[in-house]
Amino acid sequence: MLYYLFDYLDKTIDLPGAGVFQFISFRAAAAVIVSLIITLIFGKKLINYLRKQQVGESVRELGLEGQVEKQGTPTMGGLIILTAILIPTLLFARLDNVYIQLMLFTTIWLGLIGFLDDYIKIFKNDKKGLAGKFKIVGQVILGIVVGITMYFNEDITIREKIDHSEVVEMANKTEGEIKPTQVFAKESVKSTKTTIPFVKNNELDYAVLIEWIGDGARKYAWLIFIPIVILIITAVSNGANLTDGLDGLATSSSAVVGGTLAILAWVSGNIIFADYLNIMYLPATGELTIFISAFVGATIGFLWYNAYPAQVFMGDTGSLAIGGIIAVFAILIRKELLIPILCGIFLVENVSVMMQVAWFKYTKKATGVGKRIFLMSPLHHHYQKKGYHEAKIVIRFFIVSLMLAVFTIITLKLR
Repeated sequence: MLYYLFDYLDKTIDLPGAGVFQFISFRAAAAVIVSLIITLIFGKKLINYLRKQQVGESVRELGLEGQVEKQGTPTMGGLIILTAILIPTLLFARLDNVYIQLMLFTTIWLGLIGFLDDYIKIFKNDKKGLAGKFKIVGQVILGIVVGITMYFNEDITIREKIDHSEVVEMANKTEGEIKPTQVFAKESVKSTKTTIPFVKNNELDYAVLIEWIGDGARKYAWLIFIPIVILIITAVSNGANLTDGLDGLATSSSAVVGGTLAILAWVSGNIIFADYLNIMYLPATGELTIFISAFVGATIGFLWYNAYPAQVFMGDTGSLAIGGIIAVFAILIRKELLIPILCGIFLVENVSVMMQVAWFKYTKKATGVGKRIFLMSPLHHHYQKKGYHEAKIVIRFFIVSLMLAVFTIITLKLR
């Protein structure tokens, strides 16, 4: 909203300093600051309110160290994160941008699903919360909305680079002086291309996956694109939910992921950096930097209260939304195939649960006695059972997150 106000003031009365709102870097920095302020101020008030209303966490007895002390800790703190994301985005981002609209929808939609789950657990005294099938349905609906919009909306395009021979010919004419804007085609095009590491040009076109059907198959690429979007959103959202089991674990990991996505969005939406790094140029995605900056500020600010010993838990209100935000954001900047690397913590947590359940069922059917691979799943509980303090586990997972983030950025140049 402030973008439009200062743009109007700059054009009508030439207000000194109003033009600074044209710069994404300024608005992104402002979004971080405002989200931190909201989190720190609103967070304390909400925690006190939740404590007063006795909206506390009900902890199952799993035999873990320090578990009893968590009983009664205020939950539904994800409301702090969502508020600190939405307000700066509404203030500083261009709301006519389709990418921003999709991220706002994602945040509100998954926030509502998570809130409903927490509400049922706390106020209806149902420890199971919202049935898993309804969560999946909500994630699938989000995936369909995002997939259809990505595929059919005319404002979601890419600018492809011109042929190498044309670049050489242009260089000969201009004596080697070529601007980045001249390297890319003048017209934006609809495409199902995405970024994939370790292959030629770091690009994959989803339409290629159905070319075996025959001529004209590419126009039905949405049949494979939308299911992939649904799968990614569901997997990452549930992965973040599983990771939220120790004080500060999901929050710190998400902050690192968010910071990395901010860099990727910035360079992908800037024609100069896209040319320099030789990556896909995505017009209008630079605006997403404001949203993800607010996300980073919100998660870091929430960590102030969520770090060990936690004063508040985010609940499903926060964890489902965080995972969905990361997934949708990566899809919008066409970096979703980097998620297994960038969100390696979420992936390992997810896989550890699937391995544990599958092996237990298999061995019980084969021998009559179910066996386990880990002492407990998700993986962070395995290390708790081994005697590691949860603060040490969180710090070490955080360090791994940083390493994965650096490697994710490096993959842009590994071909």
